[in-house]
Amino acid sequence: MDDATIYAFATAPGRAGVALLRLSGPHAAAALRALAGRLPTPRRALVTRFSDPRNGELIDRGIALYFPAPHSLTGEDVAEIHVHGGRAVAAALLEALAAQPGLRLAEPGEFSRRAFLNGKLDLTEAEGIADLVAAETAAQRRQALRQMAGEAGRLYEGWRARLLRAQARVEAEIDFPDEGLPADLAAAVATQLSEIKGEITTFLADNHRGERLRDGLAIAVLGPPNAGKSSLVNALARRDVAITAATAGTTRDVIEVALDLAGFPVTLADTAGLRDSSDAIEEEGVRRARARAASADLKLVVVDATKPEEKNSLMAMIDSDAVVVANKMDLAPRDDAAWTDALGAAPAVKISVTTGTGMTTLEARLGTEIARRFGGESAPLITRARHRQALEVACAALGRYPRAGAAELAAEELRQAVRALGRITGRVGVEDLLDVVFREFCIGK
Repeated sequence: MDDATIYAFATAPGRAGVALLRLSGPHAAAALRALAGRLPTPRRALVTRFSDPRNGELIDRGIALYFPAPHSLTGEDVAEIHVHGGRAVAAALLEALAAQPGLRLAEPGEFSRRAFLNGKLDLTEAEGIADLVAAETAAQRRQALRQMAGEAGRLYEGWRARLLRAQARVEAEIDFPDEGLPADLAAAVATQLSEIKGEITTFLADNHRGERLRDGLAIAVLGPPNAGKSSLVNALARRDVAITAATAGTTRDVIEVALDLAGFPVTLADTAGLRDSSDAIEEEGVRRARARAASADLKLVVVDATKPEEKNSLMAMIDSDAVVVANKMDLAPRDDAAWTDALGAAPAVKISVTTGTGMTTLEARLGTEIARRFGGESAPLITRARHRQALEVACAALGRYPRAGAAELAAEELRQAVRALGRITGRVGVEDLLDVVFREFCIGK
């Protein structure tokens, strides 16, 4: 971290009612004084005029705030300037700041990075900030808020603290080899390490719920041609994202749309109709549809209620990860047992995309299925691949501990586990990770 004072707008560019510019660093107070003519009382808003220090030209009238170190967002001197959100005002303010010595534009994530380096938050909390900014659904927002509040960090640090105590006891045997560890103490250490390993193993066996919540659950829409798959996708998306036509085989490739279903992020994939075809392009579309079905978290199998004879070709798709939708109920005969009785354990949701009948029931069913796959949100979740990798390293080291033999080897296994957990929160050896963690932030954060 250099000693330059950084500045950037924390609000998005463009016309708006208010724009917020933030400065952080040793020259923040001087820069604010040069623009406003005086420095506000710390942590108290000051309504003032902002002028260009070079010529005294008025830029705007707004609010100034000053937060001296270390009681600030970044742990450094921080100044905030609230002005009207016009492009001309923003450009004039940036130009005036650029002319002052010791100041430079902030890089993406640099405010959060400085907060981390100054001990204001750990890496998991910083990642929570990035996730909150990127959150598009209620579930993503709740998960990001929990991580930003330090729930995940406290869990990892709790494991790390327990490992450090066990490590101290094992290393005592190295320092005092003649005495050795008492048998009851050695057994207690082994029991504690086994418990921690079990807790981490259970935590890892989460079916990647946290990563799926960040990225979105994948739902593949499958079925024969002309069953109404594309029409259903358009209805769920509430806009035309897929071409619909009476001609069979309209959809040739996979068409994806991101949705918010029941507060959860979902990627809905419309696929080609499943049938045998001599058309090379349609055949490739069918192959991609089957591949998408194999990798999807949930399958939405759409059947035509007027064609019960097509059900046999779909049976392989219907399992515990499938929701069966019987479309065109407005055209189906009253006695629909011919096809519903043979659809396996998954009862069909009866709808008509044309009339809207059953769509509310379908959305409620999908919400239930999605919530079940995320398995609740009460506990911290693994949200990043690097967290999972570090936990796996720690778990593997703890698995090797009972077979280590010599105290020196056993202590080294514990050091590896402690270092792995420390890298998640940023306690140890994370310099090579910082660019990776913070480069996905927006400027001003």
